[in-house]
Amino acid sequence: METVHYRNLTLLINKELPPSKWITVDQDLIDAFADATGDHQWIHVDVERAKKEIGGTIAHGFLTLSLMPSMVHDVLKVEGLARALNYGFDKIRFTGVVPAGAKVRMRQTVTKIEDKNGGKLMTRSCLVEVMGPDGKMHEKPAISALWLGLVFPADDTAGSAQTH
Repeated sequence: METVHYRNLTLLINKELPPSKWITVDQDLIDAFADATGDHQWIHVDVERAKKEIGGTIAHGFLTLSLMPSMVHDVLKVEGLARALNYGFDKIRFTGVVPAGAKVRMRQTVTKIEDKNGGKLMTRSCLVEVMGPDGKMHEKPAISALWLGLVFPADDTAGSAQTH
């Protein structure tokens, strides 16, 4: 885990952070996401048809995207924060598939930090890597994205700590 104080955020620019922990994307998770979003396309939920036609089911791109926040918390701790907000994305590309039973993890590099609304806007270049159910790394990441986060200093920047 990388730890930095709010006042030293600029030290992270152009630095690749440690990779996140692996998260398994199994069929139960895919089915739960389908139920939550109403996206029951057969490539995600019809195991038998998907086996016959494409080799097996694959995760929704938005499911993989929704796992990114959980992949941040074990990578970067910013001390001296009052709060951290997801500011959105400048770019998202779904560049590869995540087969059911695969694992995903995120690599990220902080590319820019700028002042915004009394806080700091952090831009990170993110890649979500895929390890197939067979244990082999996929050549293409599942996601390539520029992710923005807005962080605000605590009143007492020496005390408070929050993970972002």
